[in-house]
Amino acid sequence: MALLPILIAPDPRLKLVCTPVARVDDAVRQLMDDMRETMLAAPGIGLAAPQVGHPIRLIVVEIEREGQKTGPLFMVNPEIVEASDEDVIYDEGCLSVPEHYAEVARPAKVRVRYLDRDGETRELECEGLLSTCVQHEMDHLEGILFIDKISALKRGIILRKLIKARKDREREEAD
Repeated sequence: MALLPILIAPDPRLKLVCTPVARVDDAVRQLMDDMRETMLAAPGIGLAAPQVGHPIRLIVVEIEREGQKTGPLFMVNPEIVEASDEDVIYDEGCLSVPEHYAEVARPAKVRVRYLDRDGETRELECEGLLSTCVQHEMDHLEGILFIDKISALKRGIILRKLIKARKDREREEAD
């Protein structure tokens, strides 16, 4: 397994709409393992393939909170087949938007259909933090970041800070 570099906004690769995975094979499973290792090391609770430079429809989710563990879940070509009318608001963050958070409203519950690690079709009912996390990661597959769901003013402030941080890192590396 290997730690993969995580793309940081405003990297244009994060805005790509991802292509479906044709089949779950050893190469896809290796990417799943590398993504999980990268996510846990970051640390994070979800990671989408485009965040590590692979524009394919693959997400990894693993949540361990308050004594409960969900996952690891490896979801290939996930699609929401049902969503509740009720929304919940979570203060979301993202490994591609480090150290920034914002409240985002999403459906409280979703049913997701996907291919698992073995290429088998599965469906999963998600609620609470799992629902938010799965929807957040699925947004990445459409080129959508959580900051795209907040006001243009807040988004602009966050992006300017990320660009400044990148320039500062590049300057330090050049010295």
